[in-house]
Amino acid sequence: MAVKDRDRFSTATRLRVLGEQTAARVYRSQTKRQARRSRLTGRAALLALVLCTLVVALAYPIRQYVSQRAEISDQQREQQQARQRVEQLRDLKARWQDDAYAQQQIRQRLHYVLPGETGFIVIDPDAAKQSRTDQGAADRPWYSNVWDGVDKSDAADQ
Repeated sequence: MAVKDRDRFSTATRLRVLGEQTAARVYRSQTKRQARRSRLTGRAALLALVLCTLVVALAYPIRQYVSQRAEISDQQREQQQARQRVEQLRDLKARWQDDAYAQQQIRQRLHYVLPGETGFIVIDPDAAKQSRTDQGAADRPWYSNVWDGVDKSDAADQ
């Protein structure tokens, strides 16, 4: 037993035991860290899965909400424009109720003159040149001139 006691208290034995204990502690801490890491990884994966599910579940309703808000603002803008147009038309109607304005517009647009007045129409020189280029408009029957006018106005629309 004396040899055993001596070995037990020898420096080499103590260092070997101390190394084994240290190695056991390191191994245990590594396995705890790995266990903790694996738990955190599992938790992180679950958290990521939950977040992805929430994003996917909420993406469509949020998209619909945003598009509906844009549509509402478009409708409000159109409503405001319609209100402005109604106000303009009311103003125009009120002006046409005034006899002086109606008479002015009739004289201006339809070239009407009052009894005793002489009406003059000034012809644009450029328009006169253009009418001269029409080949014998005065020589043709009136219905040909009408159809030519319809064809020209139809071509202008296109």
